[in-house]
Amino acid sequence: MSSAIAHGGSAATEDLPGLLGRWAAQDPDGVAVNHLDFSAHSGGAQTSWTWRDLDARVGAVAAWLQRRIGKGEPVAVLIGQTPDYIAAFLGALRAGAAAVPLFTPDLPGHGDRLASVLRDCAAGTVLTTQDSAPAVAAFIETHRLPVGQVVCVDTLPTAIAAHFEPVALAPADLAYLQYTSGSTGDPRGVMITHGNVIANARQAVRAYNVRRESVTVSWLPLFHDMGLVLSVAAPMMVGIRTVLMDPLAFIERPERWLRALSANPVAVTAAPNFAYAYCAARVSDWEKSRLRLENVGVLIDGSEPVLPGIIDRFHTAFAGCGLRPEAHRPSYGLAEATVFVSASTPDRPAVVRHFERTSLAAGKAVEVSADAEDVVALVSCGQPIDQGVLVVDPKTGQPRPEGEVGEIWVAGPNVGQGYWKRPQESARAFHNAVSGVDAPDGPWLATGDLGMWCDGELYITGRIKDLIVVDGRNHYPHDVERTAEGAHASIRPRNVVAFSVSGPDGEQAVVVAERAKTVAPEALDRAEVDRAVRAAVAERHGLALREVRVVEPDSLPRTSSGKISRTACRERYLTTVLTETGPA
Repeated sequence: MSSAIAHGGSAATEDLPGLLGRWAAQDPDGVAVNHLDFSAHSGGAQTSWTWRDLDARVGAVAAWLQRRIGKGEPVAVLIGQTPDYIAAFLGALRAGAAAVPLFTPDLPGHGDRLASVLRDCAAGTVLTTQDSAPAVAAFIETHRLPVGQVVCVDTLPTAIAAHFEPVALAPADLAYLQYTSGSTGDPRGVMITHGNVIANARQAVRAYNVRRESVTVSWLPLFHDMGLVLSVAAPMMVGIRTVLMDPLAFIERPERWLRALSANPVAVTAAPNFAYAYCAARVSDWEKSRLRLENVGVLIDGSEPVLPGIIDRFHTAFAGCGLRPEAHRPSYGLAEATVFVSASTPDRPAVVRHFERTSLAAGKAVEVSADAEDVVALVSCGQPIDQGVLVVDPKTGQPRPEGEVGEIWVAGPNVGQGYWKRPQESARAFHNAVSGVDAPDGPWLATGDLGMWCDGELYITGRIKDLIVVDGRNHYPHDVERTAEGAHASIRPRNVVAFSVSGPDGEQAVVVAERAKTVAPEALDRAEVDRAVRAAVAERHGLALREVRVVEPDSLPRTSSGKISRTACRERYLTTVLTETGPA
């Protein structure tokens, strides 16, 4: 199978603010949002907003904005992970503005990105809250940003909502700018329309069987595409409650996330693959004894390569809590498609296939047994819902047959309109055609991701920009990274990056790894680590490394969503910014 094309129904005629108004009328006293505040109480102090509360606060934001901004004008949201964020975001949409979901200046290590995005979108208005306002004002002044007005949405009286004059919102109108994480380059603002987000929320609701009795539970940042659709868009489609907690609350104690799942039957949640590994490693047996996970509805697993070993560790760790293997739903998506593209088949454990490494790197899928000598395990990301997906030759744009690796192209009503103020990049990525293959609902989006079809299901193999090409052979960086992290105990697991650099003899590969926190700097034998990593990578991949560099824990640059940024790591390496562990 070389493609899967599904045609959706009629064009979207709804918008998120309108859906909110519907639920506020139909179920005014039903709870729309629960917020668990672990900074106020170790057990999570809970505040709740009803649909009526949320609609009134959204109306107040919209009323304030519509007298100060023009339709389609960017309005930035710089608020912590609270219900006020949802009110600000939906208020901007209701007023006809283009919301720009961002984060407060206190997010460690991301000040430059925040300033860059605010300049790029040229938002003249910033929505924030009283607790963040001083830091936001100082940040704007320090970076000399083109912001003319800052408003604290939590100070706006709900009474002003009565003065709001309804704004007509068409499916083709710009709803928000979803800035990419920056894992493969500078952040770019994907233009998402009201029709795009409604279509994608509807697709996700179908794929994960979200129903009226479901509840979403999330610590994912609301400025991230997955967090925004999971905690805002999807609940609006079905009229269900969402439970929010701060990402830091999860990092401090991952058991908090699982406890929230335990307390909310039929929960739908999502996380990148590393979060499942983090839970398996950090949640104690005593904490597990308090968990009842048999009623968890869906565990969406995406945002980075889904590793079968991590799925196994997670389910082994929590099987005693009643967790069902079929709840795990490996998925694929990207901001340019709003977020959701495909998901594994429901009511079935994750499907893992094993392929011969060298053939896969050459673009061919040769299936082998799990205990084969040179094997790569890949997890199925299933099939799309109401959108088209092709695997094509990235040079010719022609479909590849089943079992051959190519670039993933997507088309459907959920695909964004391009990058904000980047017409040339938009034309290259969003406006592609395939001879003899009709695209549903518009042209094809070239994702930059590599994958293949196998037995009618989509498998993701990597990203084109990340591919390490040495002596004419392809190497997937995450494959090299897994080999390197297992080569020596002094390397911190899941904190390794591999990339290529140009030299006088052509492209060469580099591995940069963080020192394990359990190893003291003075106890690190860098020469031994170097030998072990070089030998393991050479033996398994036939790849000679230019350098193995060990850096301090938590020093690898990351995107705002927590993923290691290979692009930033490579740039720092080339400018020798990364500080090596131990004496120079």
